Amino acid sequence: MSPADFQSRRERALKAQQDGKVPLRNEPQDGVMNPTNAMTAEDAMDDMALGAPGVTSETVHAAHDDGGVSGTPVKVRRPTRPARNFFERTYDKIEAFISKLSMRDNFWNSICSLIWLPLAFFSGIRLKEMDANTFVARAVLPFRRFNRNWYRAMAGGALLANSEIAGGSYVFGICGADYTVVCKHLDYKFLRPCLGPAVYRIRAREDVKSLRAAGTEFNITVDMDILQQASRVGEKDKRVGQCVCTFHVTPKAHHQAKRLRKGR
Repeated sequence: MSPADFQSRRERALKAQQDGKVPLRNEPQDGVMNPTNAMTAEDAMDDMALGAPGVTSETVHAAHDDGGVSGTPVKVRRPTRPARNFFERTYDKIEAFISKLSMRDNFWNSICSLIWLPLAFFSGIRLKEMDANTFVARAVLPFRRFNRNWYRAMAGGALLANSEIAGGSYVFGICGADYTVVCKHLDYKFLRPCLGPAVYRIRAREDVKSLRAAGTEFNITVDMDILQQASRVGEKDKRVGQCVCTFHVTPKAHHQAKRLRKGR
């Protein structure tokens, strides 16, 4: 091949490369790096990231501010759901079934508490919703030996610990089995000794159902009045303590998305 033919062929290849029709083939390097064909650091990092599990690449076209679409392809990293094996899928189904079963009635709630929350089982606390149209509920903590201290009064630790259980059970009962409820802050104020069964009157400050309908994680603050149940007819309940508790509610789907971002 003469030098003139080689030059004309190279000019045609360069023109086709500029028009976007045919990519320019890499020429032999002869041991010397060509700066035009060298891989940039950004491309190297993209290739390394795309090699991670749970990440795929997709070629899209860049959009302009005026709504137009550019012809230059752009590589975009998009996470994909990792393949779950049989044991992981079975675990999720069992967890959802037990969560719904614990909310069915007091019997199954007691069985689940005996296994996963022994304090609630042995203390004997029971939650009852006063009105389905309001966010007010009551829980009764019996005056049994497990909850009393040595001078035959309700133990302060029992009142404090069951405040978290009563408030958490109340929020979990409204949100449902598709959410996780975690206590972030609890403030308890002791007013007087409790010499009988304790009644927790629970009221939420926010509208729990509207926050749940948003489908995102949120915080809910619960106010509780702890009363000593009257022992005689005609007597009034005596307030023995006050509690303010803040719970963080998260959809279980968010936990799965978090595990996805970590590349499980």
